[in-house]
Amino acid sequence: MKNKLRYLKVFFILVSLLFFNSELFGQVEILPSQGICAHRGANKTHPENTISAFKEAIRLGAQMIEFDVQLTKDEKLIIMHDATVDRTTNGSGFVKNLTFDQLRSLDAGTWKSKKFEGEKIPTLKEVLQIMPNNIWLNIHLKGNKKLGAETAKVLIAESKMHQAFIASDKKAAKGVQKISSEIKICNMQRLSSRTKYIAKTIAKGYSFIQLKKSRDNATVKSDIENLKRHNITINYVQTDDAKEIDALLNLGIDFILTDDLEPMLEAYDSYKANL
Repeated sequence: MKNKLRYLKVFFILVSLLFFNSELFGQVEILPSQGICAHRGANKTHPENTISAFKEAIRLGAQMIEFDVQLTKDEKLIIMHDATVDRTTNGSGFVKNLTFDQLRSLDAGTWKSKKFEGEKIPTLKEVLQIMPNNIWLNIHLKGNKKLGAETAKVLIAESKMHQAFIASDKKAAKGVQKISSEIKICNMQRLSSRTKYIAKTIAKGYSFIQLKKSRDNATVKSDIENLKRHNITINYVQTDDAKEIDALLNLGIDFILTDDLEPMLEAYDSYKANL
């Protein structure tokens, strides 16, 4: 009888840990196996790579969100695509030559629309903290080994390893893997042909690849079949044409990057409904 009570006590402790430990329970979120990726957030209607663009992508139901990370002059992690701030802020200059405080003082919204006046360049930590646990995070690194290492540290600290992957060249990937070999990598080290690019991705054991729409499409069917045999998730860069969704997904593409999120998500929902 004592042994039976002891076993019951252990059982109830384990059940309590499973259902009431939010950190543990958060890790069992089910991630989508296919869908639409919001390129730099919902960037057609909102200023790219900003909190408002990411919140809109989340609201619309994107299965994946892509954004770009760079290091400032004083080695802070901020979200910005271009090497300079000229196009997407009211400032001027290279990101690498500006401090975080200088970058943070800029307006990153008015260039898109007056209604986004006062939008700030976000940090990586701020972006990760608004992301639900059930969407993929496609984190494109614009830098070297140092950037990879610092990004990996923040991913671990914010408990986002389960849903994030790093899209980078081999230098930044080495920095990531120095911190953790468990963080998933999307190979962005482009080679002279898609065939070589795929072979290198397979040889390195990377989890993701990003195929470009403009490159070697004559062999895309066999290329996808080869990647599927090696369990590599395939992102497609990119299309804003909803009419292409069915054909791409039927070929085996997993996620389609787009700049025109809402109609692409609507088309994706129709595709799923007809399966």
